[in-house]
Amino acid sequence: FSDIFETFFGGGGRRSRGPVRGADLETSVELTFEEAIFGTEKEVEVTRLELCDDCRGTRMRGGKQPPVCPVCGGSGEVRRVQHTILGQFVTAMPCDNCGGEGRVISDPCPTCRGRGRVAKTRTIAVTIPAGVDSDSTLRLTGQGEHVPNGTPGNLYVRIRVQPHPYFVRQGKQIHLDLPLNMAQAALGAEVEVPTVDGPVELKIPPGTQPGQQFRLRGKGVPDVRGGARGDQIVTVRVVIPTEITPEQRELLRKLAETLTTPDLEDGNRRGFFGKIKDALGV
Repeated sequence: FSDIFETFFGGGGRRSRGPVRGADLETSVELTFEEAIFGTEKEVEVTRLELCDDCRGTRMRGGKQPPVCPVCGGSGEVRRVQHTILGQFVTAMPCDNCGGEGRVISDPCPTCRGRGRVAKTRTIAVTIPAGVDSDSTLRLTGQGEHVPNGTPGNLYVRIRVQPHPYFVRQGKQIHLDLPLNMAQAALGAEVEVPTVDGPVELKIPPGTQPGQQFRLRGKGVPDVRGGARGDQIVTVRVVIPTEITPEQRELLRKLAETLTTPDLEDGNRRGFFGKIKDALGV
């Protein structure tokens, strides 16, 4: 209602505007799996509009201040009086001479052609915090486009993380499938397991079943907000050989004669309790 009232009856001069802000920009950066886990420093190239060095954004030759518009007197708008049978109405319209700016670019800067800004390509350093994930976005305040008599916009950097050959990330956890042969799973073994911190020794107990999981505490992803680090989950995958020697075949045949056939009910029961243990993390 106040806007309508001001349009018809006048409103005490130009309405004040908030601070002008430059446009935001967006780019992307690609990280390795390890860089995303531990953080790193990257550089990105950005082409943005910056204030002209010759006129410093005034748009006038030599950086002079543009003169006040003689038509509107610097207000940026003109008032027109209309006489109707209902009385006199005053309407405020943008000034045609200055385009509503209140100043006239009488002698444009030859470098920026009176625009006040020129396109420049900058190399900007980006600090990647530890624990960032793919498709997350970092905001660099004030690294966007510049604007005369205002504040620069922001630069948004989207993260792309390359897949790892054998690590898979799920939140703060890192998952790894560990291949074992039949003897290692049945008899137990000590094996070397890769982690993002380097290899560690893992003790495999005798009778380890396919799909059984082991937890390496503190070997996962750091919390990007500063919390505790996650764990690495190692899932056993028993590899059955597809080609065996005659000697191995004979040994397996003798072993098979000493083994009983697993009961279907017992197998399902073990699988059920195994799932409960996995859910409890024990």
